[in-house]
Amino acid sequence: MGDGAIERDAAGLTGLRRHTWWTVPGMTACALAVFVGAWVLDGDVPLWARAPAAGALAVEVGASVVLLGRRLALPPASATPSRRWLAAAAGAAGVLAAAPLAVGNYGLWPIAPAVVVAIAATYLPPHRRRRLLVGAVTLALLPGSVVSLAEGDGELAYAALFPAGLVAFTAWVTLGPLWAWDTARRLDEARRLEAELAVREERLRFAADLHDIQGHHLQVIALKAELAERLVERDPARAAGEMKEVRRLAADALSDTRAVVRGYRRTTLDDELANATRVLAAAGIEARTTLDPDAGELPDPARRLLGLVMREATTNVLRHSRAGHAEVRYRVADGHARLSVINDGAEEHPGALDGTGLRGLAERLEAAGGELTWRHDGDRFMVEAALPSHSPRASGPPRSPQPADSRNPTDGAAR
Repeated sequence: MGDGAIERDAAGLTGLRRHTWWTVPGMTACALAVFVGAWVLDGDVPLWARAPAAGALAVEVGASVVLLGRRLALPPASATPSRRWLAAAAGAAGVLAAAPLAVGNYGLWPIAPAVVVAIAATYLPPHRRRRLLVGAVTLALLPGSVVSLAEGDGELAYAALFPAGLVAFTAWVTLGPLWAWDTARRLDEARRLEAELAVREERLRFAADLHDIQGHHLQVIALKAELAERLVERDPARAAGEMKEVRRLAADALSDTRAVVRGYRRTTLDDELANATRVLAAAGIEARTTLDPDAGELPDPARRLLGLVMREATTNVLRHSRAGHAEVRYRVADGHARLSVINDGAEEHPGALDGTGLRGLAERLEAAGGELTWRHDGDRFMVEAALPSHSPRASGPPRSPQPADSRNPTDGAAR
């Protein structure tokens, strides 16, 4: 995947990534700083317990943020966490568990270990993750129970059950948002692959059309030229006739090739409306189409021109915007067929307007008695085409081909 595709994918997930970052690494750091930090600053706690806990807290917060941040990286980071950071977090968690437990604080000691267990679980496949969590919850029953029994303070149930419950709860609140993040990232990847397949499918269709036309014409031209070569000495008149036929076939091949390149051979409004809906949906863009049920029939040349406008507008939405929504409107009113394509997420200064795609189509519609306009309003971009619904000029010969028309709807052309 190219750098541009990666940037578009990253841009599409930026909002969710930011939310997940504050939900998981941000809240983890805040919880450690608030609960453990308050205990470290408590003057009633012995200094020998608070001093090592203060340094361990700084290491634990930093390691947790780094490890969870890597887990949310775009493109995805390695499935294996950094061993150094994980070892640092585990060591700091050991200190932050031992110090409170030594002074009988059964509610504080499991916080840091629970965070480390949850972070490690996020990097594991589901079957290993379950084993880790079951083992951690089970082991969390023991330290507090041992200390409580040794001290005889009568808090055995709390000392045993609260740490186990805290480990399970911490894993749940950590893994839940990360599961949603992983699901969204996989869906975005699937959407990108579907859009790429749509582009390749259209390229193959175009290549097949071109092969069908050129293959036939060139085969006949080769046979005619070979025949003329054999006749040139013994029957010059017939050879001349064959060469005239070769010239005619070459002209036909050129005309048919131009028709394919410009899209006149296959492009119609109906096809392009259906194709636009499919391609925009594949790109993750919500497309809404509003068609006038009483639009009636248009002459074929007019439908082809509007089909080209629909194709160009779809291409521009895909290539020159970060659209989330697009709307297509088609109606016939006051003797004119009107097609509008509106999308959000448009670039502030779209370089596509410097191209020839829309400008070339505007000349064609003008020659057919119609009009093509486009405008930029904030993050919205609108393309509007109007053609007489019954215009003899719409069926006239097309103007010279424009460079943009050689593109297919998903391969793109500049505006």
